[in-house]
Amino acid sequence: MSVAPAYNEDKGGSAGPGEPEYGHDPASGGIFSSDYKRHDDLKEMLDSNKDSLKLEAMKRIVAMIARGKNASDLFPAVVKNVACKNIEVKKLVYVYLVRYAEEQQDLALLSISTFQRGLKDPNQLIRASALRVLSSIRVPIIVPIMMLAIKEAASDMSPYVRKTAAHAIPKLYSLDSDQKDQLIEVIEKLLADKTTLVAGSVVMAFEEVCPERIDLIHKNYRKLCNLLIDVEEWGQVVIISMLTRYARTQFLSPTQNESLLEENPEKAFYGSEEDEAKGAGSEEAAATALPARKPYVMDPDHRLLLRNTKPLLQSRSAAVVMAVAQLYFHLAPKAEVGVIAKALVRLLRSHSEVQYVVLQNVATMSIKRRGMFEPYLKSFYIRSTDPTQIKILKLEVLTNLANETNIPTVLREFQTYIRSMDKDFVAATIQAIGRCATNIGRVRDTCLNGLVQLLSNRDELVVAESVVVIKKLLQMQPAQHGEIIKHLAKLTDNIQVPMARASILWLIGEYCEHVPKIAPDVLRKMAKSFTAEEDIVKLQVINLAAKLYLTNSKQTKLLTQYVLSLAKYDQNYDIRDRARFTRQLIVPSEQGGALSRHAKKLFLAPKPAPVLESSFKDRDHFQLGSLSHLLNAKATGYQELPDWPEEAPDPSVRNVEVPEWTKSSNREKRKEKEKPFYSDSEGESGPTESADSEPESESEPDSKSSSESGSGESSSESDNEDQDEDEEKGRSSESEQSEEEGEKSKRKKRKKVTEGQGEGSSSDEGSDSSSSSSESEVSSESEEEQGEPVSWRKKTPPSSKSAPAAKEVSLLDLEDFTPPSAQPVSPPTVVSSSLAADLEGLTLTDSPLVPSLLSPVSGVGRQELLHRVAGEGLAVDYTFSRQPFSGDPHMVSLLIHFSNSSDTPIKGLHVGTPKLPAGISIQEFPEIESLAPGESATAVMGINFCDSTQAANFQLCTQVRQFYVSIQPPVGELMAPVFMSENEFKKEQGKLTGMNEITEKLTLPDSCRSDHTVVQKVTATANLGRVPCGTSDEYRFAGRTLTSGSLVLLTLDARPPGPAQLTVNSEKMVIGTMLVKDVVQALTQ
Repeated sequence: MSVAPAYNEDKGGSAGPGEPEYGHDPASGGIFSSDYKRHDDLKEMLDSNKDSLKLEAMKRIVAMIARGKNASDLFPAVVKNVACKNIEVKKLVYVYLVRYAEEQQDLALLSISTFQRGLKDPNQLIRASALRVLSSIRVPIIVPIMMLAIKEAASDMSPYVRKTAAHAIPKLYSLDSDQKDQLIEVIEKLLADKTTLVAGSVVMAFEEVCPERIDLIHKNYRKLCNLLIDVEEWGQVVIISMLTRYARTQFLSPTQNESLLEENPEKAFYGSEEDEAKGAGSEEAAATALPARKPYVMDPDHRLLLRNTKPLLQSRSAAVVMAVAQLYFHLAPKAEVGVIAKALVRLLRSHSEVQYVVLQNVATMSIKRRGMFEPYLKSFYIRSTDPTQIKILKLEVLTNLANETNIPTVLREFQTYIRSMDKDFVAATIQAIGRCATNIGRVRDTCLNGLVQLLSNRDELVVAESVVVIKKLLQMQPAQHGEIIKHLAKLTDNIQVPMARASILWLIGEYCEHVPKIAPDVLRKMAKSFTAEEDIVKLQVINLAAKLYLTNSKQTKLLTQYVLSLAKYDQNYDIRDRARFTRQLIVPSEQGGALSRHAKKLFLAPKPAPVLESSFKDRDHFQLGSLSHLLNAKATGYQELPDWPEEAPDPSVRNVEVPEWTKSSNREKRKEKEKPFYSDSEGESGPTESADSEPESESEPDSKSSSESGSGESSSESDNEDQDEDEEKGRSSESEQSEEEGEKSKRKKRKKVTEGQGEGSSSDEGSDSSSSSSESEVSSESEEEQGEPVSWRKKTPPSSKSAPAAKEVSLLDLEDFTPPSAQPVSPPTVVSSSLAADLEGLTLTDSPLVPSLLSPVSGVGRQELLHRVAGEGLAVDYTFSRQPFSGDPHMVSLLIHFSNSSDTPIKGLHVGTPKLPAGISIQEFPEIESLAPGESATAVMGINFCDSTQAANFQLCTQVRQFYVSIQPPVGELMAPVFMSENEFKKEQGKLTGMNEITEKLTLPDSCRSDHTVVQKVTATANLGRVPCGTSDEYRFAGRTLTSGSLVLLTLDARPPGPAQLTVNSEKMVIGTMLVKDVVQALTQ
């Protein structure tokens, strides 16, 4: 059947009326379809002139990828369609290329010239997509091309392309952190952008690349505050988080004088009659004390941030509301923080995941600002449908909010919760009752009586938890509760929970004078069952025996000796040690009787009552809303919230001057073009240069009305806010008016200049674009002749005079003929020799590209990591040891060999902080303090490659230099051998069929017909174990991948006649495909 008739219609193949379409749909995984036929169909569709067929083919290919099928062999056919005019086809082509760019680096590099053309496309979507794909190809050799593309996109007319450029910045930084300085220049340029589309993305890039460069934010602070309301939700969260940290470094704490006001609020505001009646001396004293009680004056920029974020509390996004809440908690005066409570309570109606995060933060806030959430106490009542984690967090909040006024209501709620079927929740409720009793003395007896009643509960867990809490409460006033201790002593026969039994024994031992008759009897019972008790109970039995021996030795001497004898031979060494220690301490001996005199002081010392505190008490040192706060541990990438400065930094740094680059004709022309499209947004947000006088005054009534209607704050708070705003207007009106007049005159002058330079700017722009395209094609020699500084070229080091001599040495000594440089060596890239000539015109490096490192074939011999010329005398090789790595069994163990061929010792040899892709990790070798001239050393290092052949790039550092090196593992080194029987092998192989099986036919040469040669070649290529096989000329090998532990089974059937067949079965299809390729190459050489 010919292929063409199957695709006469736009929908693709159909086998005929009523027949299922198995053979033609590549995404369906048809039972009778053949791979070569299916892919031929797709290739023909992609070569068609019809866009509908191309689109259908691309949809099917993307569906194949989504189902985990390998479509890498279609790469050449797909790449041809990058130039297709149909945007939908182009989008799917870009999706495909991003997917296979890392796995097929050589093929991805071939398509770079196409992306470079796409960067000049008139359609903004295609320009952005080309940049997105280019930044997703993680190949170090194209870093200069990426840098140039980002710089051009940052000046693009379209804000969407500029946004994509901001997204590409962190990707390039993670690939090569040496580009940081150039990237900061691009970030600085994008931060000055006035469009809301770019703001969030560039702030995210700023946080990833250079969060310490807070000086870049000064000039853009007011603009970001004004744009915040119009930025998309994701950008709002990022900007608010960054501005929170910025405000903590630039403004004074609004709570610094509140402690003085709280001491005597009446005097602070009105004075008192006694003060008026006092003489002149007291007036002088009051005058000296006045500066200390001077009211806090908030910086206008601080107020601007609080006012512009307040409306976002009504956002539909929970993340935005949470971000504003943490900003107010960390930055706002106490009187204004209350506005966030209603917004956070509103979020409790959302999904359980959102509730969990919000309640974590509310629990932390309610410890310091309890009054803020008291009006919403009923919102934290627990529903029977709540998950256990939500119940426990609500319980935490209710306990924090409990006070003498609402404690009867809270305790009634707790009484209901105890009847719940959720045992963890019941235990947490009993602990909450204990905390309430500790914090509110008035209800301590009530809580204690309630807990004693729970001791008769049928549920053993409820009784056990009650005993533990009662023990803590009794420590506060033990003399009044002798009856309760007697009641607890009777429970030792029934309660079996170890923690509860241990608590009862500790109470009886500690307060044995209150129960002198019962305590010895309890010890007698516990001595009987000593051997069957849990370790925690045994330790308390020893303590009880020691305390009773010291207070009532007549009755308990023999019992104590019996218990200590049993403990002496216990299986647990802690119990044996405690028994020996106790015996020597309480029983005086002839040699060492000094300690036994003080035994009573040691065992019966008064102990302070435990303080029952919230587990959220110290969490507020983490920024609220962050992952670190949620986990209560510092997460990777977390930035500490700075402390408030003692003195206010200079506020004039936020006054905006006209940047010099706005005066250039190109920028002016671009502004003129954008004005008709973005004049509305500019009018709403106001120009960035002014101090926000007019926009603020216009937006004040709106913000007030919205806050009064939606925030639910009290009238006194809104009055105070109005007064604050009026004071700010009075303080800053004169300076703002003068600034506005100056800015208006500057704008008029610039407008005149723009009109006069209209024609010149267009010619300049054309010449700039032509020069930039010519620069990308000029070779390194012509650049040296011109002597012009090019932005993407690396600076030549000061020691460039010695380069020719070094070049001669490299030609004599080096096998790969790479020209040496005193710069840090870039990570070696796997490049085929046929690609070198093609890439030479595309790359922007100073020297022509030479294939410097071929793909590693086996892990047996040494491989070069750093040549002695490039390493300035330090030569480094590595081998895959194929031994288990002691630090982590998931890591590949490598032996790193160092040798010093220089005349001076190399000191402080260690691994620098690596910037690794996700999943890959490195266990560094211990620092080598010194390597003398001519000396060699070997170190062991572990790398978790995460079951991929992606290179691990890191730095080898000495005291004076850093060398960039890279280790790329062969696929055969990512596994460890597994030894199994033939039956086990067949059983596991039967589970890994279909998509998990890769088969390849090969012709074995005569030199590779013996058993020894085949086994040697396979095991040299892959770290697999031989599996015994009863059939001659059939070989089986098994192993597991180090990271995920997935089985890899290899079978070679070399039985004559006909070609041999190699089969690999593995869940990891990519590893299986690569392993087949490597083993076939090894066997056929």
